[in-house]
Amino acid sequence: MNIPCLDLKKQYSQIKQEVLARFEQVCEDTAFSGGKYVEQFEKNFATYCDTKYAIGVDNGTSALHLAMLALGIKEGDEVILPANTFIATAWGVSYCNATPVFVDCDADTWEIDASKIEAKITPKTKAIAGVHLYGQPFDIDAVKAIADKHNLFLIEDAAQAHGAYYKGKRVGGFGEMACFSFYPGKNLGAYGEAGGLSTNNENYVKHIHSLRSHGSTVRYYHDEIGFNMRMGGLEAVSLDVKLAYLDGWNSRRKDIAKMYQAGITNPKIKMQAQPEFADSVYHLFVITTEDRDGLMKYLQENGISPGLHYPVPCHLQKAYTHLGYKQGDFPNSEYLASHCLSLPMYAELSNTEVEKVIAVLNKY
Repeated sequence: MNIPCLDLKKQYSQIKQEVLARFEQVCEDTAFSGGKYVEQFEKNFATYCDTKYAIGVDNGTSALHLAMLALGIKEGDEVILPANTFIATAWGVSYCNATPVFVDCDADTWEIDASKIEAKITPKTKAIAGVHLYGQPFDIDAVKAIADKHNLFLIEDAAQAHGAYYKGKRVGGFGEMACFSFYPGKNLGAYGEAGGLSTNNENYVKHIHSLRSHGSTVRYYHDEIGFNMRMGGLEAVSLDVKLAYLDGWNSRRKDIAKMYQAGITNPKIKMQAQPEFADSVYHLFVITTEDRDGLMKYLQENGISPGLHYPVPCHLQKAYTHLGYKQGDFPNSEYLASHCLSLPMYAELSNTEVEKVIAVLNKY
């Protein structure tokens, strides 16, 4: 029995007929770029997120980029964000010619450390982007209090957290905007590339609608320099089908996580701390261990394929050498990057498979 880190085929086999029927509708209507199927998904996803609006775009990176543009982030501005996140969080800032300013993560939750933020605020700071890492919400109230005190925008990077709850309320409506990725491997993943934003501010919606479609609200009339970042109809209907299943899939992920948390007793393995305020949807189940490469090899030899998210923190990426960060600047993020490993996590994992992973890990 080989257990992959992710298996999208098992999910597809459950919903194949529904998805193909919806694909046929899109093809019959030739509604391939934007259009009524995207609008329907936007409406349904806004309802799901308990926000007034949702906006579909071509991928999660574009969502982050467009959020920054809609907030007026520009050259000379700074945006504070965690050093331990997928690089796209920082790309959104850099694409606006602004400067990402990194802060370390908490040693236990691995989320942005709110206590480190204020020291990084300068007259150039315009926003804070918090990341709901691995599907677990960051401490929104703590970060929002700082943002409000200093008159800064708060953006939620919810790319991994579709359906997660913070203090009993779904993520997506706490900041100015929340940005989602619908990359195929996400808890809510499209068949193709897609992304989205949620917000309660109509002005942002109007601006992003223009930006995602060549800076245009009337065809062939362009009010500003825009982009081709529309969501496709096929991606939208695949997401719409999956949205009906998402809470059930997330519930199963939580059950699997509970099995891991209760069953893994090997003292060589540490798991992400779960604060009471956060109800994670476990996009990833990440552990740390001193000999990460040794554990990875051991798991592979035992028929388990782990993942690696993410082996280099943002501040040490070659692309950001010009910012002048160095090894040792953010010790918690650097430790996580060099010691983390992602266990198999998807709703279709059987209890037998989860028990095998636990048994193998406990023998390590």
